[in-house]
Amino acid sequence: MMALPGGRRLDSIPLPGQRVHLMQVDSVQRWMEDLKLMTECECMCVLQAKPISLEEDAQGDLILAGGPSPGDPLQLLLKRGWVISTELRRIGQKLAQDRWARVHSMSVRLTCHARSMVSEYSAVSRSASQEMGQVEKLLMEKCSELSAVTERCLQVENEHILKSMKACVSETLSMLGQHFGQLLELALTREVQALVRKIDASDNIYTTESTTGNLFSLTQEGAPLCRIIAKVDGVLCLADILTDDSHSEATRAEAAAVVAQVTSPHLPFTQHLTSFLESMEEIVTALIKLCQEASSGEVFLLASAALANITFFDTMACEMLLQLNAIRVLLEACSDKQRVDTPYTRDQIVTILANMSVLEQCASDIIQENGVQLIMGMLSEKPRSGTPAEVAACERVQQKAAVTLARLSRDPDVAREAVRLSCMSRLIELCRSPSERNSSDAVLVACLAALRQLAGVCPEGLQDSDFQQLVQPRLVDSFLLCSNMEESFV
Repeated sequence: MMALPGGRRLDSIPLPGQRVHLMQVDSVQRWMEDLKLMTECECMCVLQAKPISLEEDAQGDLILAGGPSPGDPLQLLLKRGWVISTELRRIGQKLAQDRWARVHSMSVRLTCHARSMVSEYSAVSRSASQEMGQVEKLLMEKCSELSAVTERCLQVENEHILKSMKACVSETLSMLGQHFGQLLELALTREVQALVRKIDASDNIYTTESTTGNLFSLTQEGAPLCRIIAKVDGVLCLADILTDDSHSEATRAEAAAVVAQVTSPHLPFTQHLTSFLESMEEIVTALIKLCQEASSGEVFLLASAALANITFFDTMACEMLLQLNAIRVLLEACSDKQRVDTPYTRDQIVTILANMSVLEQCASDIIQENGVQLIMGMLSEKPRSGTPAEVAACERVQQKAAVTLARLSRDPDVAREAVRLSCMSRLIELCRSPSERNSSDAVLVACLAALRQLAGVCPEGLQDSDFQQLVQPRLVDSFLLCSNMEESFV
């Protein structure tokens, strides 16, 4: 899918050019905020956790200063959570190296950070639930236990005793990490739920806009936040935004971006998306409409990315798209440079076509809209800038175009049209010339499969040497032959 390029951004969806309102997390601003995490903090932490030391890594300690803006519990949790997670990982590393002085000093500092997170969150949030209170208590008990046991280790010189104590420290650290993860999950779920309720309850367009932007920013923090948004039915509240034309195009595009993130097939969860099925028809209809009316390439990209992910999520979405004439909408958009002007966007379009092509009716719609010619063009997708992200996107476009062609060529009419348009020649070129496919094995396999499917319907389109090398042998043998080819042989 959507292996979208770039760090915190949408997986496989870079956001080029002019940004939709609130869609970009300014990297410089983020860096400036993170600088706060590298400065010195509470007196107790400085006195107890930073002994005079000549160790080369002592200057790299993470000590949070200042913290997030007051009254922002979500940012507080994310920043403190990042620091504590980093400290836990680093303590584990020092423990593996038997650097007991560092383990102890970092354990004391970890206790400071955990205590600060609990007290700061209590100050800005509503009264905690009983479950959160219990987990907070367990977390602080384990922090104290870790500090105490690591301090005792400093006094022990016997290697055998230290070895047994190391196992105890490791177990305590593991339990501490579990309690911390549980507490962070409960707190983040609570805050995200409040954000979703705020969107649901708001009748103010500007409040909805800004809150949707906040929700989108959270999805860029990674899979755990996407899972939480799905768990609290955040996608369902976005359905109302997508289907309400009173909201601006930018707000609906951001809602589409959240849907794209939460429904990503790369995320390791689906159990919380079952309620999504209730509103899937409304969401799919709204997304197709957004694609059709998009005023910019970015809006089209976000809407089509959400649709692409939904087609992975449930095949019923493909049937809905057929009924909504999605093939016509998508193919028409390909000739509009204002909406479709990058390989990233074509990646979303061909993903949708590939997933829809499993349906028999799709073939006739593709022929009717001259879609085979468009797919043929995607087999020749080339990067303009040569950046790794764009090269990877072009590879995905070529691979999925070949997969789509292979599936559609089960229909003899599609196969004959593909042969008429010289698709077989292009597939052979992609198989035999590594530079044409950027030496991509995935593209090679897809092209071999498509070529074999076409050859089964129209074998007369192949020369004897191509048939003997690319079609007649086992797929793995043809793959090995083509993957080892030198350019001079072509």
